Amino acid sequence: MVSETTVMLSTRTQTKKIILHAEEDDNRPVFLSGNFNNWATQDARFKMQKTEEGVYEYAFPAGPEFEGELIYKFTKGDWSEVEIDQHGNRTPNRHWNDHKTVKVEKVAKWRKNWLPYRPSQLPQIHLISEEFEIPQLNKTRKIWALLPHDYDTSTEHYPVLYLQDAQNLFNENAEFGNWQIDKKLAVMSDYGIGKIIIIAVEHGESERVQEYNVGKTLLGKGQGKQYIRFITDTLKPFVDRTFRTKPDRDHTGIGGSSMGGLVSIFSGLMYPEVFGKLMIFSPSLWVIPKIKLGFLDFFEPMDTRIYLYAGGDESETMVDHVTKFRKRLIKRESLQGKMKVRLSINEHGKHNESYWSDEFPKAIEWLFFSEKPE
Repeated sequence: MVSETTVMLSTRTQTKKIILHAEEDDNRPVFLSGNFNNWATQDARFKMQKTEEGVYEYAFPAGPEFEGELIYKFTKGDWSEVEIDQHGNRTPNRHWNDHKTVKVEKVAKWRKNWLPYRPSQLPQIHLISEEFEIPQLNKTRKIWALLPHDYDTSTEHYPVLYLQDAQNLFNENAEFGNWQIDKKLAVMSDYGIGKIIIIAVEHGESERVQEYNVGKTLLGKGQGKQYIRFITDTLKPFVDRTFRTKPDRDHTGIGGSSMGGLVSIFSGLMYPEVFGKLMIFSPSLWVIPKIKLGFLDFFEPMDTRIYLYAGGDESETMVDHVTKFRKRLIKRESLQGKMKVRLSINEHGKHNESYWSDEFPKAIEWLFFSEKPE
């Protein structure tokens, strides 16, 4: 007679274990991301246990969801920190579809902040003009276009993102460092999320704050409204005539950091028919802490995606201001269901280009190449 215990043992789901050997290792934890957790990259349930230097293990829980084919990758917590091969190239998804209970895997290297990149994938950096006229301010400005690496051999039309403070976006000699957007776009193109045109507008040096200051704020009266009109009425029509763009609002974004983030907020809110995507990093909301949103009720609400980032080590008020701003946007009755706002907080983030560089690929992916809600 077969005992009840024997029956239970024979029907119990067999568990699977992965043993990972990392040839190049560091202190970042390792996570499994796959078809069993909707490809989440920092899922605490699938964090691997480090057993010794360069060796990790993970035992899957017992359950029918782990009995079929497992498709997965190893990450250090984000797609920007994903596994790569020994030459720095992207690796294909891993598959486990046999009946063995233990699988041994190897990882040669890991990405760190999306790097390294392949030089052949770098965007084409095109100087539009040393002295592009800004009739709204009676000034001129240097403006750049970063085009996809294969722009000349393609017939594609591309989404466009207008970014402020071009001096700090890809210039290796920038005083405070740069966002490395050229290198980030090179890596992203390997993952199918970097085919975009960036229009980089240099700031006005000593006149930067005045140009990015919209209306009357704690900094006095600014020229932000005229600057925004330059982007919408003068620069964008030129770009759409000159390059193969997707000119509609669903494929047009604007962004920046600090005061550049603030003027980008107003650009999107004042001209929703132009900009459907906003990339806002560490905006200087302190200059207008009680930003009035009543004017939004006069516009026809449109579906808009806003990527909001703030660092916890920037100032005492940065995270608080950004969090409150998000709440006011999504709760405003006239905007119900129209504003999709993703809030990203780095508790250790400081107010500088290095942290904005980290955030750039994540923002690009969510704004232009993802259907995920906030």
